[in-house]
Amino acid sequence: MEITFSLDEINDVAQLIIAENPNKVMLFHGEMGVGKTTLIKALAKKIGVNGATSSPTFSLVNEYQTSDNQIVYHFDFYRLKIETEALDMGADEYLYSGHWCFIEWAEKIPNLIPDSHSVITIKLLSDGKRSLTLI
Repeated sequence: MEITFSLDEINDVAQLIIAENPNKVMLFHGEMGVGKTTLIKALAKKIGVNGATSSPTFSLVNEYQTSDNQIVYHFDFYRLKIETEALDMGADEYLYSGHWCFIEWAEKIPNLIPDSHSVITIKLLSDGKRSLTLI
């Protein structure tokens, strides 16, 4: 799936992504400030998270529950210095739990990513819109 959108269309984009039936482990690639966290917040709401969501930049992972008792994990590995830090916090258990796992900066943990995963790449375009690819 490839799409171009503006940030005010983010909820529609989240709905399109969910309709594609992606793997529950989703990697988000893109430069700092491109909208990865904003998209993850929209995805969480589309799958039923009712409460507030935020970036887990300092905690590494935030856990949310959906209205139908699904679990959603949101990871931000930007601050990791080495991959074993993710192992120390139990990342492998989260990633193989069968729950939704939205991962920012997954390139910091290349050896921990399950084989079955989806990848979203977001790029900022010159007109301020975003280009998104889901594979």
